[in-house]
Amino acid sequence: QAQAGWLQHDFGHLSVFSKSKWNHWVHKFVIGHLKGAPASWWNHLHFQHHAKPNCFRKDPDVNMHPLFFALGKTLSVELGVQKKKFMPYNHQHKYFFIIGPPALVPLYFQWYIFYFAVQRKQWVDLAWMLSFYIRFFLTYLPLLGVKGTLGLHLLVRFIESNWFVWVTQMNHIPMHIDYDKNVDWFSTQLQATCNVRQSLFNDWFSGHLNFQIEHHLFPTMPRHNYWK
Repeated sequence: QAQAGWLQHDFGHLSVFSKSKWNHWVHKFVIGHLKGAPASWWNHLHFQHHAKPNCFRKDPDVNMHPLFFALGKTLSVELGVQKKKFMPYNHQHKYFFIIGPPALVPLYFQWYIFYFAVQRKQWVDLAWMLSFYIRFFLTYLPLLGVKGTLGLHLLVRFIESNWFVWVTQMNHIPMHIDYDKNVDWFSTQLQATCNVRQSLFNDWFSGHLNFQIEHHLFPTMPRHNYWK
């Protein structure tokens, strides 16, 4: 599931086939049938992220501020001045492990993707999603029963969630987070991204998103060329 996530990311960025429509078609299959999520939902969130990375209220990936976490120096100081405190932020480096990586996919994404598809009437995406769940339950129900199949699905999402959050946050959250200052596009991308050491394992584990700077500057480039 994690590797299918990096694969759908490639198709979503139109970086596999030379024709855009081929990328769109296969993207729907990979994220819809292999992962059970709507392509339209991913496009809606991810394109906003690339347009304004780490810009509060414009990048969906930093929407967890300030409800769960205090992100970035500027926003954290602002919270302190306003004396707003939703959580014990001085301990956020400890509770991050509990409510961050483990919870995002199984507790939030799992229900929100259905809400998104129905609310926006993305019936084709919904059909692709249902095909994933039909295939999954037809495969495992005879082997594990209802409780076992549901347990397996929850376990997979739990492990995937930890994997996904660590990879996607390690190369953005350490960087500058602020309101949109209308800085030029190039500088906006650079101040919000950092790379992680290159190795065969890191390339595989992160779907080459350890080259986050290159990815944000050249989002349609095939990932195996980032190192060049």
